[in-house]
Amino acid sequence: MDNVSRVTSFVLSGLNVTMNYRVALFSLTLLCYCFIVLVNVALIVTIILDKNMHEPMYILLCTFCMNGLYGTTGFYPKILWDLLSPVHVISYSGCLVQAFGMSTYVCVDLSILAVMAYDRYVAICRPLVYHSIMSKQRVLLLVCFSLLTPFCISAMNMILISRLKLCSPYIARLYCINWAIVKLACFTADTIVNNIVAYITLIIYMLHGVFIVWSYVYVIKTCVNSLENRAKFMQTCVPHLTSLLIFLVTVLFEVFNVRFGSNLHSTIQNVFAIELLIIPPIMNPLVYGFKLTIIRNKILGGVTCEIKR
Repeated sequence: MDNVSRVTSFVLSGLNVTMNYRVALFSLTLLCYCFIVLVNVALIVTIILDKNMHEPMYILLCTFCMNGLYGTTGFYPKILWDLLSPVHVISYSGCLVQAFGMSTYVCVDLSILAVMAYDRYVAICRPLVYHSIMSKQRVLLLVCFSLLTPFCISAMNMILISRLKLCSPYIARLYCINWAIVKLACFTADTIVNNIVAYITLIIYMLHGVFIVWSYVYVIKTCVNSLENRAKFMQTCVPHLTSLLIFLVTVLFEVFNVRFGSNLHSTIQNVFAIELLIIPPIMNPLVYGFKLTIIRNKILGGVTCEIKR
């Protein structure tokens, strides 16, 4: 017991490739991270600088992209360092911080998607009262809810994890995540409270999912008999539904990896582990950038002006 209380660092054993492959992987990973930063920052700056886009839908989209940057920043710098390092070690506190970042990233994404669904429901199903319901104060409250609730829940999880006595410093992942640390606990009895909080968290965000489905069911019903609403749905709701589908697919892959990953090749496990940090942060700004006309025109206009200069 004295030894387990002295765990001050973890070994991330998920990265098992030769140095030759590491150079290629480092280049691809760096390129991917730079592209994620580029597309998300471009969309965020476009929304912030254009006063015509200071509306609920675009404010929520801006927050969505900011969260994508937040989540990827918790992963890419560390994995880039590990790809160049012969030893893949992370401090105990650093591991908790990374796990906190990963959990809040996923939860905030789902919360923002829920608020986006509510915004589209009000815009299409109750257009006459849209501006009174989705006022700037209401949008600010919804954004704060989407950010603070996941942070509080994740902080509670981290506090519970920090009290566990661990029997091993080896995490079979590319990065730290809550359940991987909890699995290292010496006694199953110590993890009962952690599991209860985890199930409560799961229920909370499953309810978010139910709310999203309920919102879009009503939106689709409203759009069926209205040509104008159908056009609005195709223009503004399709990007939201695409982002939701991308999120659900990547989360399902992660759940599959957690449940059956031990039976898969390590390369496949790594792909499943990082697709949540590659696909949504790249696809979300691209989907919105190409589908929402005002954003597309603004970005293309800016690019054209720069080329003429």
